[in-house]
Amino acid sequence: MVSYAAAAASGPRQTPEEAAAPQPPQVVHSESASTSSLVDVDAPSVRTVPSDFMEQDVQTDTQAARRELEDAAEHAASRARAEADMAKKKGSAKARKADNILTQWFGDLSEGASTALVVSNLTAIIALSTYGGYKAWGLYERGRFGWKHVGIGAGVALGVGLVESIVGGYLYKGKKGKQS
Repeated sequence: MVSYAAAAASGPRQTPEEAAAPQPPQVVHSESASTSSLVDVDAPSVRTVPSDFMEQDVQTDTQAARRELEDAAEHAASRARAEADMAKKKGSAKARKADNILTQWFGDLSEGASTALVVSNLTAIIALSTYGGYKAWGLYERGRFGWKHVGIGAGVALGVGLVESIVGGYLYKGKKGKQS
């Protein structure tokens, strides 16, 4: 096997002009410099700026278009705020209506029914606490009681307490409204 260099060396010899790379084409400057493309300052195509240009409110077409877009966006935003306020008022009216219905329902309960409701709530809290304590003690005896279980128990107790406070608040409002 013969290498490329060996095969090329065995062929005919080239002259230095043949071995040299071809010369790049040269630019020929045959045209003279022309002033025909220059702007004539005396021609009417040149425009001057009015002397009060800086005092004008809108100075360019771009600025006028930008202001129109900003005004349209501001108008749309104020319309959206008005619609959001309307929806908020409607939502709060529905919430007040539901609040009034619950207050009236608890106010219409007889004295015996409201006492039974309070006793059943107290019984539910005691039963839930007892059950949670029993489960926690079982986990502790098996060595599996940890912060995760404490958090779950506290979350359940917090949820029950929150529901009880809401129900108790409606019961209190209903009974207070019935007395006056």
